[in-house]
Amino acid sequence: MNWNKFKFIDLFAGIGGIRIPFDRLGGTCVFTSEWDKYAQQMYFENFGDKPNGDITQIYEDNIPEHDVLLAGFPCQPFSIMGEGQGFADTRGTLFFDIERIIKAKKPKAFLLENVKQLVGHDGGRTFKVIMERLRAQGYTVYSKVLNALNFGVPQKRERIIIVGFREKIDFTWPKGTHNYPPLANILEEDSMVDPSLFASKKIQQSRIDLCKNIPDYPSIWHQNKSGNISALPYSCALRAGASYSYLLVNGRRRLSAREMLRLQGFPDSFKIVVSYTQLRKQAGNSVTVPLIQAVAENMIEALRTRAPKRHNQEQMILIWEEGRISA
Repeated sequence: MNWNKFKFIDLFAGIGGIRIPFDRLGGTCVFTSEWDKYAQQMYFENFGDKPNGDITQIYEDNIPEHDVLLAGFPCQPFSIMGEGQGFADTRGTLFFDIERIIKAKKPKAFLLENVKQLVGHDGGRTFKVIMERLRAQGYTVYSKVLNALNFGVPQKRERIIIVGFREKIDFTWPKGTHNYPPLANILEEDSMVDPSLFASKKIQQSRIDLCKNIPDYPSIWHQNKSGNISALPYSCALRAGASYSYLLVNGRRRLSAREMLRLQGFPDSFKIVVSYTQLRKQAGNSVTVPLIQAVAENMIEALRTRAPKRHNQEQMILIWEEGRISA
């Protein structure tokens, strides 16, 4: 197969953060699913595709054949901000829709993304179930927690990435740069920011009183659950449901819509066609594009360079080993 051109599907697509790297690598998206109407609107305006709705209502036979499956399945059942109910939350069971599609369509590879808390959820049992069920489909599966801070954006955002291959393929995780650009690279001038995003003088002063060390460089002020404030040269993870004062630029204002997208690595050409409130939610739910780009490049390179084994029909032997098929 020519991996300079391939087909992929984009499940739980959000605003398309996982799609962008695979588009860049020569892929063609043949199917998209996203139920949120505002995310659908953003997706259509930026990619020209209207996502299908609820994946639980879509029969797998109606999904086109594809080479790669992508899915940033809902993280709220496993996240710190959510209640951590996992599979007890109906959103947590959406993994099994991914499983049924993989089982029916048998893509050559897949990439799944979720919050790092998935790994330790329920004492690690939830993650074990996911890995076992993916391997039971005959895939070689790799997983690793990666931090966006190591992939070119000033945002500390740790996510579990799971990649799988239908054949035995040696996959190497990207190492990352282990440095990040200064916040100044993504921040807009205060004069260009909507005045409504600025905190009142009272709130600003209260933050100054709580912040022990005020830096002389651009910073994001993060208030933790105890009320303590840290001024950092990077942003903590964007969150869809965070409070007003969770992240403040230089202790004075909220991040603008464009700044939030920049923190996730979206290009400035990415159109914003929804309200600030909706964009904030979508950015918080999205992936960090450069991190996914690094993983995608290694995935496609591994698929491109793999030397296929040639066998006569008489010599073909299928061997079951730990739930995986090798030839």
